[in-house]
Amino acid sequence: METLANTGSGGGTATALVVPDRRGATGGGDLDGALEIIDAGARIDDFDLLTALGRGAFARVFLARQRSMQRLVAVKISHNHGSEPQTLAHLDHDHIVRVFDQRLIEHDRLKLVYMQYVPGGTLLGVLRRVRDTPPHARTGQLLLDAIDAELADRGGIRPSESRSRADIAGLSWPEAVAWLGRRLADALDYANRRGVLHRDIKPANVLLTAEGAPKLADFNISFDEHVHDAHPLRYFGGSLSYMSPEQLAAAHPDRSGSAADLDTRSDLYALAVMLWELLTGRRPFGADADEPDPGPAGLPTAIDHQLALRDRPIEDRVLADLPPDCPAALRRVLLSCLAPDPADRPERGRELATQLDLCLDVRARNLVDPPARSWQRRLAPWTVVVATLAGAVGNFGAVLYNNNHNGRLIDPALTAEQHHSLETIGNFVDWPFYPIVFGLLLYLGRHAILVPHGLRHGRRYDQRTLARTRANILTVGDRASLIGFAGWVVAGTVFVTGLLVVGDLPPTMLLHLLVTLVVCGAISVSYPFFLVTFWCVRVEYPTLLRHGRGHLTADDARRLHALGGRATVYLGIAAAVPMIAVLAGVSFLLPGQLPLIIGPMRWLCVCAVAAFVVVYWLFRTLEADLRALQRVVAAGV
Repeated sequence: METLANTGSGGGTATALVVPDRRGATGGGDLDGALEIIDAGARIDDFDLLTALGRGAFARVFLARQRSMQRLVAVKISHNHGSEPQTLAHLDHDHIVRVFDQRLIEHDRLKLVYMQYVPGGTLLGVLRRVRDTPPHARTGQLLLDAIDAELADRGGIRPSESRSRADIAGLSWPEAVAWLGRRLADALDYANRRGVLHRDIKPANVLLTAEGAPKLADFNISFDEHVHDAHPLRYFGGSLSYMSPEQLAAAHPDRSGSAADLDTRSDLYALAVMLWELLTGRRPFGADADEPDPGPAGLPTAIDHQLALRDRPIEDRVLADLPPDCPAALRRVLLSCLAPDPADRPERGRELATQLDLCLDVRARNLVDPPARSWQRRLAPWTVVVATLAGAVGNFGAVLYNNNHNGRLIDPALTAEQHHSLETIGNFVDWPFYPIVFGLLLYLGRHAILVPHGLRHGRRYDQRTLARTRANILTVGDRASLIGFAGWVVAGTVFVTGLLVVGDLPPTMLLHLLVTLVVCGAISVSYPFFLVTFWCVRVEYPTLLRHGRGHLTADDARRLHALGGRATVYLGIAAAVPMIAVLAGVSFLLPGQLPLIIGPMRWLCVCAVAAFVVVYWLFRTLEADLRALQRVVAAGV
C-alpha cells in the first residue's frame, strides 16, 4: 500500500490517501503520476472512491461514499489551479451542481473537490443517443431513455414515474431541448448576477438528475469577481468548438481581444451552440466530433479557423438539419444567440430563459412565429383585401336587412315619381360616400398596414415608430366599427331627410325607420370589430412584436388588456342584435303593417343568432390570444 500526504483546505490535521500498490507509481515528484495512481477502490480522507465517473486532461471524477455523512458524493481530483470550489460555494441554484468543500493533497499540488452526486449522466450521453436516433423518432422520451441507460450502467435503479418525467416524455424533441435550455439559461443568469461566468459550456459539463433536470458543472475556468486574486485574463480557456467569437479572440495570442471583454453573452452563445447540437445532432458550424487539442503551436491556426466559421451566416444546409417540428420561435431564438456581434444577442440569461419559455407555450409561439405554411404567413401580404372584406361583412348584412325590412314598408307608400327621386338622392350620396369611407379607413390604418408590410420586406424602423404602430394596430377594429356606425348615421339621416322632401310618410313610419337604422348600426359595429381585430391580433401585431425585442413596455401589456375589455362590450352588442331587431320591428307600426316585416325579422333573428355563435368563438379565441400576447410582452419577446 502507498500513502500520500493530505492536508485539509483549512489547514487542519494531516490525513492519508490509501491506494493499492501500482508499478511505476511516483512518490509525488511527478504531478500527473500522482493523479494517475488514484483509482476506484482507494480511500482518501473521508471518502471511499467507488467507481470512476469521468476523466479529462487535468482531472478525474469518482463516485464516492463520504463516511462521516453516510452519503454518496462526486469527488473531483485535479491539479491545484482555478477557483471552482470558491466559485460554486456561494452559488445555490436548482440547476447548478452544489459543491460542498475541498481538500488539498500531495503537498498541495492536487485538489480534491467533493460535490453533489448527480446520477443521470451528462448531456454528452444524450447527444450520442440523438446522433444514433432518426430525427422523426426523437421525442422527450429520448432524454429519459439516456438517463435510464446511464443509471443501469452504474447499477442504479430506474426511478418511478413522476409528474416531471411524464411531462418530459410528452414533449417533442425541440420542446425538450427548449426545456433544458430554459433551465440552463436561468442558471447562467443566476451565476452572472453574482459575478460568475462559466466559459466552458458544453454537453460534458451539464449533468442530469434522474428526473431529467440539468445541472451546470465544471466552473473550473470560470471567472468569479468575488474570489481573491481572480482576474479574467487568467481564465480564457474552454472548448474551441463551443466558444463565442469574442472568447476565441481572447484566447488568440495575436489578437487584441482579451478575456476582460467577455460577459454573459459569451456563455449564452456557447449555450446556443450546445442546444443546436442537441436539436440536430450537429453543431451549427465546424466538425461534429470533438476536435483534438491543437497544442500551443497549432492554437492560433485552430482559433482562426473557428473564427472564420462564426463570421459566416448559418448555411442553408445547416438550417435544413432542424427537425420539421422545430417551432419557428426556437429557430429564431437560437439564431439570435448565435449572432457574431454580442449586441445582437439576448443581454442576460433571464431574457433567454423567458424566450425559451415561450417556445414551450404553443399558442404564444405560434402567434409570434407562425409556422412556415400557416395561413397567417400565406395571407399576410393581403392585409388590405382581407381587412376590407372583414369590415364589409357586417355592413353588407346591415344593407340586406335595411333593404328587405324598410323596403317592404316604404315601397307601397311611394309613387313611381317619388321612388325615382329617392333613388336619385341615394345615388348622389352613395357614389362619393363609399370611396370616402374606404379612403378614411385606409388613412386611419395606414401605420397598421404599411409598417408590418415594410418589416416583412426587410425595412427597418426606429423603436418609436414601432411602439406607435403597436398601439395603433390594436385600435383598427374600433375604427372600422366607428366609421361603419358613423356611415349608417349619415346614410340614415340622408334617407329620412329624402323621404321628408319627396314623400309624405306619416311621422310614425319615419320613427320606425330611424329605429331600424339603429339595428343596422349595431350590426355594422359588432361584426366588423371582431373580424378585423382577429386579423390584426393574429397577423399584424405579432409581426411588430418580433421586431420589438427588448423594447416592449408595460404600456403594451396595458393596451392588450384594454382591448380584451372592449371586446366584451362588442360581444354584448352582438348578443343584443336579435333583441333590438324584435323591439325595433314592432315599434311605431300599425297592425296591418306587421305581416309585411315578419319575414325579414325572422331571417334577421336566425342570422343574428348564427352570427353570434361565430362572434362568440372569435371572442374566446381573441381572449386566449390576448392572454398569450401579454405573456409574450411580459417576456420581452
